Amino acid sequence: MATRITYKFKNQAKEINFAYDKFHDMYEAVAAAEGIDLTQYLMMEQQVAMTSKGSSAVRDFRAKEFARFGFSDIYYHKDEPKKS
Repeated sequence: MATRITYKFKNQAKEINFAYDKFHDMYEAVAAAEGIDLTQYLMMEQQVAMTSKGSSAVRDFRAKEFARFGFSDIYYHKDEPKKS
């Protein structure tokens, strides 16, 4: 089953193919497509995860950081196989 990610980077709509064997999640995939190094971001995300009691802090951190990078409207699309 093919999967795609649509997103906007600096208000320009883009679409990429996605596979879990190459990337941990869709955020890493869009950052790689735009050539953004996530080393510092991943370290900080790990610290937020260790110090917070819930996953909402990590989601909030991720949303704010990717907005700061210039990303918006990141969506995961799964193509269903056509029935014959």
